[in-house]
Amino acid sequence: MEVKAKAKHIRMSPRKVRLVADIARGLAVKDAINQLRFTGKKAVLPVKKLIESAIASAENNYELKQDNLFVKEIRVDEGATMKRWKPRARGRATPIRKRTSHINLILGELVDSGEIKAKKTKIDAPVKLGAKRKEDDGVKIKDKDDKDDRKTKESKTESGKKIIDPRGEGHGKHTKIEGKNEKGFMNKVFRRKSG
Repeated sequence: MEVKAKAKHIRMSPRKVRLVADIARGLAVKDAINQLRFTGKKAVLPVKKLIESAIASAENNYELKQDNLFVKEIRVDEGATMKRWKPRARGRATPIRKRTSHINLILGELVDSGEIKAKKTKIDAPVKLGAKRKEDDGVKIKDKDDKDDRKTKESKTESGKKIIDPRGEGHGKHTKIEGKNEKGFMNKVFRRKSG
């Protein structure tokens, strides 16, 4: 059984992280953490944190014991490089490359405990908002096809009356429509500027 863990975009050069990763490679998990605890490098923190994360994942998801795990593979790859510059003499600019690294870790078992499937947590299916309910509930949900009574009342008015546009166009919903001519077109549309 293998347990994988990744740490991406660590703001350290891969060359510096590889020095620390080489210490932990091939050791039992407890021994690797003890070795890293007494190593005086800055890259110890992300590597140690990644190993502890993989241990927690193995214990919680696959029910493996910490005493039975070892660092099977640890690989440090180069990530994205941020380009910066530094001012130098005579108005020149010198490039600075701020490198990042990706750490890939695989924990293996010393004594194989057999094939174990990961735990699956049961999650209830989300309720769709537009779904129709059963008629047994006694609740009627409006469909998109049902027309709103307000819109139909406001649109069926006699010509010559002032109507506030139900769509609320314009700034602050100040659109007014006055009357219709015989063909059904609007005569005038007034928009009042707000404030």
